[in-house]
Amino acid sequence: MLTRSRQFLRPARRAASRSMASVTIEFPGAYTPHNCEAPEAKAETSKEELLGYFKQMYTMRRMEITCDNEYKARTIRGFCHLYDGQEAIGAGVSAALSLEDSWITSYRCHCIALARGGTVEGVLAELMGNAHGQTGGKGGSMHFYNKAQNFYGGQGIVGAQVPVGTGLAFANKYKTPEGEKMPVAIGCYGDGAANQGQIWEAANMAALWKLPMIFCIENNQYGMGTSKERSSSNNDYYTMGNKIPGLKMDGMNVLSVREGMKHVKDFVSSGNGPMYVEMSTYRYHGHSMSDPGTTYRNRDEISAMRKTSDPIELTKKLLVEHTDATEAELKAIEKEIRAEVAAACDRAKAGAPPEGVPALIENVYLDADGKDTPQAYIRMPDYTKSVRA
Repeated sequence: MLTRSRQFLRPARRAASRSMASVTIEFPGAYTPHNCEAPEAKAETSKEELLGYFKQMYTMRRMEITCDNEYKARTIRGFCHLYDGQEAIGAGVSAALSLEDSWITSYRCHCIALARGGTVEGVLAELMGNAHGQTGGKGGSMHFYNKAQNFYGGQGIVGAQVPVGTGLAFANKYKTPEGEKMPVAIGCYGDGAANQGQIWEAANMAALWKLPMIFCIENNQYGMGTSKERSSSNNDYYTMGNKIPGLKMDGMNVLSVREGMKHVKDFVSSGNGPMYVEMSTYRYHGHSMSDPGTTYRNRDEISAMRKTSDPIELTKKLLVEHTDATEAELKAIEKEIRAEVAAACDRAKAGAPPEGVPALIENVYLDADGKDTPQAYIRMPDYTKSVRA
């Protein structure tokens, strides 16, 4: 199970005032390296910064809980994979990378879409199939996209995002002048996808060509309903790259994720080639909405993880213990975010699905200049002649 290093967080420097502008937080045991050096297990932060992470993660949590409720109410249908429990990864990676860096992930992508420029209303409207959703109501739960901020989805096929991410890393290297630091690409996938053949092939190519690629395994302990011990002969996923360096980190602590990913980005962007990253995390919901999540693990396990390792509760604890933030202040913020998410859900419901043939045929064909050129026909063999003959 997860390393409980977050239970031992301590301030490395105390000041007379708890409203100090900056504080150093240590998190010993958060990193385990493979063929590389580990970063320092500490972070400089502040009340303002921690509040930003708290608000972002709590918004993600409330959005996913809303998705759960709306799915049960049949407002959302089809595939739906929730991210609650893993919010520190989305927030921490987002804090470490820039918008020049390319990001692609699995079908558990709602919160990453939010972190990369999306809105709660846009996410929920997309899940409801409405035209003002983030991808026009035509992508659904697994296919979010935001090219303007270098977010490339949301992929429905297990592991298929990783070779695409490696292609993004190739493009980043190709476009960067010799000797300059390159934008990186990160491909996130779960422990259930970690032994996909296409990932091994992509990793081999990335190593040979020294691409600025981060292979990021979000190890939430279960691939669908199968534990990592039953599905992988090597469940130290950060070592799977063989000669490729790897780093395991506490994926439930937004600060350890941020600092670890800064270290990884610096390594791969400097021409050293790819790196494997394993985020130790835990999903609270089942694999998807069709999975109750309790047939292969018991409720006590889930409850224990919520009690000892929740990323949002950890951030609240840091705020109260190391800044002048109060429990009352944080509860007020939670109440405000709940209201904002509820209002966004109402606006999402007020939308309508895409209508008519124009909506069906747009974004299918491009002209030579890359402009959308809707065509009201389907390309296919001309079978009429053979039928008539």
